[in-house]
Amino acid sequence: MTASSLSSFPGRAWALLAILVLAGCSRTPAAEEPLRAVKVVTVGASTYDTEPEFSAEVRARVESRLGFRVAGKITRRQAELGQHVQAGQVLAQLDPQDYKLAAEGARAQHAAALTNRDLAAADLKRYRELREQNFISGADLERRETTYKAAQAQLEQAQAQLASQGNQANYTTLVADVPGIITAIEAEPGQVVAAGTPVVRIAQDGARDVVFAVPEDRAALVKPGSAVAVRGWAGGAELEGKVREVAASADAVTRTYTVKVTIDAVTAPALGATVYARPKALSRTGTAVLKLPTSALRQEGQGTAVWVLDKETMTVRSQPVQVATADGNEAVIGSGVSPGMLVVAAGVHVLSPGQKVSIYQEKGKGAAPGSPAQAIAPVQAPVVAPVATR
Repeated sequence: MTASSLSSFPGRAWALLAILVLAGCSRTPAAEEPLRAVKVVTVGASTYDTEPEFSAEVRARVESRLGFRVAGKITRRQAELGQHVQAGQVLAQLDPQDYKLAAEGARAQHAAALTNRDLAAADLKRYRELREQNFISGADLERRETTYKAAQAQLEQAQAQLASQGNQANYTTLVADVPGIITAIEAEPGQVVAAGTPVVRIAQDGARDVVFAVPEDRAALVKPGSAVAVRGWAGGAELEGKVREVAASADAVTRTYTVKVTIDAVTAPALGATVYARPKALSRTGTAVLKLPTSALRQEGQGTAVWVLDKETMTVRSQPVQVATADGNEAVIGSGVSPGMLVVAAGVHVLSPGQKVSIYQEKGKGAAPGSPAQAIAPVQAPVVAPVATR
């Protein structure tokens, strides 16, 4: 098209062409936010029955770590893990050779001291006879008496040394001092151990304890003498026990308090068995609380919140709440909501503050405002065909 032809183009045609161009290049208007149907629950008071249960272990009331009273090299270990032993039964042995030699040396010293004492006694007897005949002075007699007393003291010292060395030789054999079960082996043959190093650990027969840990906020509620129900992890009859001891300080690592419960040794589960303990002092029944399904909760910043439905405007607003504890699939709410409020119970992640909603109704059923929540049914948004631009 030439310049002369453009100049002759009618003005009305130019205007129409401009309108068409602008219409083709304009953006498609944004679709309106769809109206979502939500299910709600009515906040109301309900009873809260709780009986905390703790994982526990059956232990012997007295568990000792036995070790040799002398140092040496272990040559034999007769005890095995899980073995039941009787008092006086040999558990392990050290190489006794050095202690036998020391005992022989002490025995020789005792023989020498005994000879010196006998010689001093004979001299003293003879000098007393000479003193009676005035052949010697009183000072000479006193010297002989002093010599005899020194020899007697040396003999007593040698006797004590011989007994001590004899005991040292006997200590090379480790025996069980009480009947019980071997629960741990802490040294093996060929190992050189110092005096007092634990070799075996033995759980004494007799009383049994159930041991578990409670958090700091509940430790003060568990008192010695209070009742505790005990049941086996693998089943069995429930046992009744009483709190025997509560730790005075928290564990350095877990910051929990150890509780020991005494149970009947005859009916007690096997040593080391896992059981569950339910302290009666921590049981709560019939407490009125506010509960919401966990699906109604969402995280908002550093806290927890729910969507509250305004029945008049049919819009939702965010309401911060404090969760006290959990009861199955429900959360016990400490604060933030009150009875009578309508709370969105599911699909809370697709809502926004001030959004208009409708109450979802199942097909063939009229859902009351306080009916249990199961899902959010969003309305299908209309499909808008895109307009091509130039």
